[in-house]
Amino acid sequence: MRSAPGLWMLAWRRLCADRLAMLALGVVGLFLVLLALSRTGLIVADWEDEVALSYAPPYLIDGADAAPLLPAPPQPQAPNAFDPLADDIASIAAQLERAGAGVQAPKRSSLPFGADKWGHDVLKKTIKGGETSVVVGLAAALLAVTLGTLFGALAGYFGGVVDDLFNWLYSVFTAIPAILMILAVAAVLQHKGVLTIVLILGLTGWTGPFRLLRAEYMKHRGRDYVRAADAIGASHWRKMFIHIFPNVSHVALVQLSILVVGFIKAEVILSFLGFGVPVGVVSWGSMLNEAQNELILGKWWQLSAAACAMALLVSAFSLLTDALRDALDPTLKQG
Repeated sequence: MRSAPGLWMLAWRRLCADRLAMLALGVVGLFLVLLALSRTGLIVADWEDEVALSYAPPYLIDGADAAPLLPAPPQPQAPNAFDPLADDIASIAAQLERAGAGVQAPKRSSLPFGADKWGHDVLKKTIKGGETSVVVGLAAALLAVTLGTLFGALAGYFGGVVDDLFNWLYSVFTAIPAILMILAVAAVLQHKGVLTIVLILGLTGWTGPFRLLRAEYMKHRGRDYVRAADAIGASHWRKMFIHIFPNVSHVALVQLSILVVGFIKAEVILSFLGFGVPVGVVSWGSMLNEAQNELILGKWWQLSAAACAMALLVSAFSLLTDALRDALDPTLKQG
């Protein structure tokens, strides 16, 4: 006798039936694979190499090799017996020739997606920047959902004074506009870095998961299976996270996918405003920050690359989030 499929198996079947959701899942998976390869150094490890001229334009086919930027070394001349500086000039010319031979000039006058001010390949730079932005989005969303789940479990399960305390904290955080709260925390922490951005976004983004998980715990704490666990002497901690949490974990998963989208966009905004990644770390936000000065010169390709990559990933993640929410709770689609 076959056992009935569980919640996750039914959700996976519903998700597989949605072609748009599977396409979005493929796009998200491709970005994650590129992130992993970039993180391990298997690809784009040489993104900082000057492979092209400054602001080389984008073309589908690489251009011809550019002429060296260094002047040609002076041609040796016959020594002049009446010139007292002839030996010194010959020595200097030989040193210049050796120095010129050791410097490698930029090779390309064009690249498929163009180059930035320093001759870096914009395509490789976009992939490397996506690594930072996606890592920030995933880590900050995980931190926010963890805090929201913990606070929501305590408030919804215990109620009373504990619930009032967390509701007061929730009211304080939601009374201040999100962008002002983020900038305030960024100003307090001061130090710039990827970990700092994760803390900023995670510590300010827990309110959404908290509200939903609190309601779920309030709904489940009086059910029969929780009472049965209480009858056999299960601790409060075990009832909250061993018995109740598996039945509400789909809410936390949907919130995680929603927050990833929001936090990727928030990292871009913070880096664009100068509160994001430090100098020397590339992200989509830092690329857009550089691009605002390049637009004055008519150099649009770095802006287009970062904006298109972010739009593609955010759109795919949003579509996947909607499909995942419908698959885990089909009653939403019916309502």
